[in-house]
Amino acid sequence: MVTAFEGLPGGVAVSHLCVYDWPAADGVSGGTPHMHLTCSEAYVVTGGRGSVQTLTTSGYEVTPLVPGTVARFTPGTIHRLVNDDDLRITVLMQNSGLPEAGDAVLTLPPEYLADPQRYAAATAIPADAPEAERERFARARRDLALEGYRVLREAPGGLADFHRAAAALVRPRLAEWRERWRNGAAAAAAATGEQLDRLEQGDLSHLADAAVRSEQPLEHGRFGMCGRLDVYKGA
Repeated sequence: MVTAFEGLPGGVAVSHLCVYDWPAADGVSGGTPHMHLTCSEAYVVTGGRGSVQTLTTSGYEVTPLVPGTVARFTPGTIHRLVNDDDLRITVLMQNSGLPEAGDAVLTLPPEYLADPQRYAAATAIPADAPEAERERFARARRDLALEGYRVLREAPGGLADFHRAAAALVRPRLAEWRERWRNGAAAAAAATGEQLDRLEQGDLSHLADAAVRSEQPLEHGRFGMCGRLDVYKGA
């Protein structure tokens, strides 16, 4: 189960993730390989054990994940979570809101990446379908992404083609992403600058505006790329 919040300090999003234990064709259990184009990500392992497989222009790596491990990676890192035994992690995401707005591109075969409508049809999970049907869709897109992922692992030279295809696929969303960034992470950084200016001038007024906030999930049990999601307002 993933629990996500929006609006944490610095425009960071946090989630708690129980990684899928679904076995794939290669006998490995876990999530869907994908890549973020603008958002760095970090894992803080809180329970169980597993690993994260990563693929970059520097090569293929496997990072073991055990309680206490902190693993992080930058945009352009194709990653696949592997669940060996009840793997649970807290996930920190840069640019809260952008990952949910399509910043993640799954490693589907090239013919899907080249056709936005075909890609959307292969990755969307119908929200109003019965749970068993939604799970079937989630498993199917995971397995389809693994097909493209295996090709990339066997021929790393294809990474540049995948990068170009992913960038072309999301290009129509860039204006929306920029607006989310401007109102989220960029606004949070700008607010810090304004507070520093005020302190230099002896203006403490922002301290009187201190507030405490909390919220409960608006949606439970959505099938995510790597686990089940509890969705919060704005996520």
